Parts: sequence; structure tokens; C-alpha cells
Amino acid sequence: MSEQHAPPVTISFADAFRFWLKLGFISFGGPAGQIAIMHRELVEQRRWISDGRFLHALNYCMLLPGPEAQQLATYIGWLMHRTRGGLVAGGLFVLPSLVLLVALSWLYVRFGSLPLVAGILDGIKPAVVAIVLHAAHRIGSRTLKAPGLWAIAAAAFVGIALLDVPFPLIIVAAAIAGVAAGKRLTGDGGNSAHGSSTKPQPARAIIDDDTPTPPHARFTTRRLLVTAGIGLALWAVALAALTIATGWQGVLAPMGWFFTKAALLTFGGAYAVLPYVFQGAVEQFHWLTAPQMIDGLALGETTPGPLIMVVAFVGFVGGWTHALAASPLATGIAAACVVTFFTFLPSFVFILAGGPLIESTHGNLRLKAPLTAITAAVVGVIVNLAVVFGQHVFLPDGLHGAIAWPAVALFALAAFALLRLKMGILPLIGLAGLAGLGLRLVG
Repeated sequence: MSEQHAPPVTISFADAFRFWLKLGFISFGGPAGQIAIMHRELVEQRRWISDGRFLHALNYCMLLPGPEAQQLATYIGWLMHRTRGGLVAGGLFVLPSLVLLVALSWLYVRFGSLPLVAGILDGIKPAVVAIVLHAAHRIGSRTLKAPGLWAIAAAAFVGIALLDVPFPLIIVAAAIAGVAAGKRLTGDGGNSAHGSSTKPQPARAIIDDDTPTPPHARFTTRRLLVTAGIGLALWAVALAALTIATGWQGVLAPMGWFFTKAALLTFGGAYAVLPYVFQGAVEQFHWLTAPQMIDGLALGETTPGPLIMVVAFVGFVGGWTHALAASPLATGIAAACVVTFFTFLPSFVFILAGGPLIESTHGNLRLKAPLTAITAAVVGVIVNLAVVFGQHVFLPDGLHGAIAWPAVALFALAAFALLRLKMGILPLIGLAGLAGLGLRLVG
């Protein structure tokens, strides 16, 4: 190996901290884009980790509920620098997005009704409907490759749209169907939805395929139980403190409980859990309205970090509108922080507790069939979410009201831009906002 290709002996914590901080501000593009950024930076350019170890970690994160890109960052940070490395990597992946969304949420609740802002949002909302449908198309084209999977997707749509079946039951039913069908759904017994990279590696990585597992990443039953116990204790103490401070009938404690359940149901990405969040936040607790939920999703698409960070907007608006204290702003900020904590705590526990076990199994995880079935159900659920959003955007006065034809036209243009022109989310959101503003000024 030439000296110029030789990797440094170790990765300093300071260097890793700077990278994770940078990643928190540039992680646009959803999970696929975020994972691609990490692969390019960590595998191809910095050579901190090999392609095989990177995919090994990714395969585990794909099996977990929660944002896989954030969990992958946590896993790699933990592998490099123990628990503090995982906490820093996963925390910095979320923190910039939280700060930005709190600021945008405040601007929204204070100035969202101004004609200028309302016009921009009027243009963005049809684009959001197109984005949600595009997500269903993207996931469906990758997943629905057998008649049984199409049937599961259709059943999920009917269940949530017409029968009002709770989202968790749909997920459980899909998993049971996947276990029963087995390889008939997947066509193979593969372990992962991700293939190995065939790109030649120019040099050995610091954490290479044959690099021994560091001591802190070796599995012991005691370490698993202690880490899981600490995570459970943090959750219980935080929820108890909120209940004592604000009461169970307040807004913060119910948010903590609800978003804990949401975090454990986030199979298939953020779009998979959004229907559950919609059911709870809009229809059950009335923390915000359906149009506000659409606006929040639009804001979430424009910020770095995992899309599930839209929950920070939900928390802020819910805290603002249901503030018991004198300051709605303080309650909104507290609620945004609360929902973020309870949404991401399980992800940290899954990685810090389960990582050593995964390091010892060499990736022999055979859960593809039930996970594929869950993803198929998610497609049907996401289509229903697009239908619900579309009703509020295209029929703002209800089913018997007039159709908002400008919104329909903007939706069609946005769908064409996504599906045929392959336009990115951020440019689409920007152009849609300008189009909405133009229509408001002309009208």
C-alpha cells in the first residue's frame, strides 16, 4: 500500500465531532440522500469505515423502527468512540433541524396568516400532496413485486381509509402475513434490501472488514441489560417528571406518551408513521389542524435532518395553541423538545444496546419477509395520507364545496416535475411557493 493511501491510525473525537456537526447542517434529501452523503464522506473520501462494515450497520438500522439515517450515524459514531460518540453523532444529526424547525414554527404561528406567507403556503400544499404520492410510488416500485404484496397494500389502504383500523394493528397484521407467507413474498431468503458495493476500494479503511471488534462493541448480556435499563429509566423518569409538573391532562405528558408509541412504529421511514401522527395529533388530541399538518410537512421538507422531525412542528404548534402557562412561546419550545426527546430516545437505545449483539452476528438477520410485508402495508397507508391531504387542499370547503382548480393544476405540475423531470424536493418546494405567491398577487 502506498503511503499516501495509508489511513491514519485512529479517528480523533474532535475530527468526528466536526464531521457530525457538518452532517447535521447538510443532511438534506431524505434518508436516501443522507445515507449517500455518509457513504461518500465516510467510506469513499475519509476511509473511516469500509463499505462492508457500513452496509452491515445499515442493514441493522433498516430493520429497526425509527429514522435509519440517524440511527446509522449513531451506530458509526458509537463504533468509533463508544457511547459518547453515538450520542454526539445521533444528537448532532437532529439538533440543527430542531433549532430551525422551532424558528420556522414560530414564524408560522405568528405570521402564517399574512397574505404573503399564506400565498406561499397555498402553492406549497399541492406540492406536498405530490411529494407524499411520489413517496408511495417510490416505495411501492421497490417493494410491490408480488401479488401478495399488492394485496397487503390494498388491504392496508381499505383498512385505514374506510374501516378506520388503527395504524399499529395494520403493522402487526402485515407482519403476521409476512411471517406466514415467507419467501413467497420476497422471492429469496436474503438478509437485506441493500446490495454490496462493487466499487474498488483504494485503501484499507480505519474500521475495515477484518478490523477486530473494539472492546466496547463486544456483546455481553450484562451490557445489553444495563444499557436497555438506563434507556427505560430515562424514559420513565422524563415521563413521570412531565406528569408531575404539568399533569396528565396537560399537553406535554400526553405528547411524551404518544410520540413514544409513534417512535416504535416508524418502520419504512417517516412517511410510514405520518398517518399515525395525523390520526393522533389531528383527530384524537386536536393539537393542530389538518391544513397545519400539511404546512408542517412542507416546512420539514425544507430543513436538514430526518423528515420525522416534522414532529417538532407538531409539538410546537400543539404547545402554542394549548399553552397553560403565560407564554405560548415557552410552551411551544418545551413541547417541541419533548416530542423530539421521546421520538428519538428509542433509536439511541436500539443502537447502544443492540449494536454489540449485531457486531457479534455478522449480519445474519432473516426478517426480510415480515419487513417487506410491513413496507407493502405502508404503501397503502401513505396513499391514504395523500388522499386525506388532497381532500383538504383540493376541496377546502368540504366534499360538497367547489374544487380549488389552481391547487389541482399546481399538484399536476409538481407530480410531473417529480416523476418525469426528477426534480429535487427543495427546488420543487421553492418553485411551488413562488407559484402560489404569484397566484395570490394576480388574484
